Amino acid sequence: MRNSNYLNNQFLIAMPALEDKDFSHTVTYIFQHNAAGALGIIINRPTEMKLGDIFAQMQIKNTANNSLDSPVYLGGPVQTERGFVIHNCSDDTWESSITISPQVALTSSRDILEAIALGNGPKEYLIALGYAGWDAGQLEQEIMDNTWLNTPYAANVLYNTPVNQRWNAAAHLLGIDINLLSSTAGHG
Repeated sequence: MRNSNYLNNQFLIAMPALEDKDFSHTVTYIFQHNAAGALGIIINRPTEMKLGDIFAQMQIKNTANNSLDSPVYLGGPVQTERGFVIHNCSDDTWESSITISPQVALTSSRDILEAIALGNGPKEYLIALGYAGWDAGQLEQEIMDNTWLNTPYAANVLYNTPVNQRWNAAAHLLGIDINLLSSTAGHG
């Protein structure tokens, strides 16, 4: 598979027929895809937990009270105790960040949460616990099996679209109404 075929910085949209409890009707932001496999964060599965709960649990003093009610998402079924922050790129640097694109970075270190608590963090962010992972060739096979659609990342879907509309909004980036799609694959 050529590098240009990798799905880094794209949304993976579950097809309507996908019944897996972990992925049904999900939108996953793919932050790493290469010959070894793929990793992503589900962006439309909020948990009962709020950012204020994370601050309390990690004993982070919050002076920017406007962020306390931000939802924490279930990023996927793998390592659900591990936290990730998808955020817009800025001039700030964090201890454990990877730049996905000129617009998006992924950070998993405490310092970004401390900055958010102080009101000095990234302008736009999504906090998730856990991630989704695929072994080498697995995601490609699942796409061929009509399990997923993919589309380039759009900040508006990630940060500004209500969570219950993200699945449809991501599909609309492709110009389709996902609710009208057939569950039958068109491969011959």
